[in-house]
Amino acid sequence: MEGLNAALEEIGTRAVRVTPLHGGDLSQVVRVECSDGRALVAKAGSLVAREARMLAALGRAGAPVPEVLAVSGQVMLLEALEEVPASPQAWADLGRALARLHACRGPGYGWDEGYAFGRVAIDNGPAADWPDFWARRRLLAAPEALPADLRARLEALTARLSDILPARPAPALLHGDLWQGNVLFAPGRTVLIDPACYYGHGEVDLAMLTLFGSPPKAFWQAYGPLAPDWQERRAAYQLWPALVHLRLFGSGYRPMVEGLLARLGG
Repeated sequence: MEGLNAALEEIGTRAVRVTPLHGGDLSQVVRVECSDGRALVAKAGSLVAREARMLAALGRAGAPVPEVLAVSGQVMLLEALEEVPASPQAWADLGRALARLHACRGPGYGWDEGYAFGRVAIDNGPAADWPDFWARRRLLAAPEALPADLRARLEALTARLSDILPARPAPALLHGDLWQGNVLFAPGRTVLIDPACYYGHGEVDLAMLTLFGSPPKAFWQAYGPLAPDWQERRAAYQLWPALVHLRLFGSGYRPMVEGLLARLGG
């Protein structure tokens, strides 16, 4: 990992052993055993400084995040945490943490800087209302990158998105990429990693968390009451990560996109 040694020098140590970690589809992530006995995680990429600022924002809102030890060039150093199986208590901790996060309000929808998932750019600029933000900044952010038939279906959907999504939900602080792989269950801690923060409808995080599975009852009880019709909007919020997966990983995700469009009548 280029720049790793310089980053370690900033915190007064050096690498003894470097081991690749899983989850490095979009960035390089390694575990570093250090000469002073510490174990760290190093993540390399052009946006690590932005990610560090997002982790800080989550932490200020009361969400559990790993400690950022240093950002040097394109390398971020984080505390290393051991993963353990998720218990009902750990899921409940996640529910309470996410409720605190979503209680943190922003001045409007979006974020003060853009982000990206690999080659998929994320424009977080403001919009007139929430359906407008979701249409222009998410579902149709790059229509030229999609097959023509899917693009036409998305354009038809976004034209009536104001009938599906609330106009002005409270702008909650979102993790922004909260699939279950970005929740780390450690001994005594449930930690959020790899954020893509912005302010938006809190149901976005819940939709992402249920895209590839569903949390147990303990999570939902701890998170608190949901709008009775939230599941009617879930497909609209899951469509964005499905489109991202289609663009990044190919046509294997097209059935997911088409299924969500069908659920939305598109």
